[in-house]
Amino acid sequence: MLSAEQLRQGIVHYVETVNARDPWAIAALFTEDGVQADPASSPANVGRPAIAAFFEASVGASDTWTFTAERVHTCAPQVALDFRIELVTNGTTMTIAGIEVFDFDDRGSIRSVHAYWDDADVSVA
Repeated sequence: MLSAEQLRQGIVHYVETVNARDPWAIAALFTEDGVQADPASSPANVGRPAIAAFFEASVGASDTWTFTAERVHTCAPQVALDFRIELVTNGTTMTIAGIEVFDFDDRGSIRSVHAYWDDADVSVA
C-alpha cells in the first residue's frame, strides 16, 4: 500500500501533468481500465483512450488552464483533493472549484478519479 507521502507525490505529478496539457500523458497516469468522471454526475470515461479523448476535448476548448491542488487529504489508497482550475478561452476566464476523489493502485497508477462540482462552483470573469 502506498504511504501518505507517495500519494501526495502522485498528486503533485498529476497536477504537473494536467498543467502540461498533454492528453495522452494524462491518460498514462491511469491504469489501462482507469475510470475518470468530470463531473462525477456525467458518464464516466473508461480506459486510457476515453480519458485521453476527454482531455483532448478540454485542451481544444481552452486557450490555457492552471490546475491547482489547494488541499490534499490522504486515506490510502484514496486521496481527496480540493482543486481550482482557471481556464481561459477567447479572453474569458472561467474558474471551477471542487473536489476530486482518487483511488490509486499499489504502483501509484490512478484506478479512478471523480470530480465533484456543479454550477454553483463555477465563476466567469
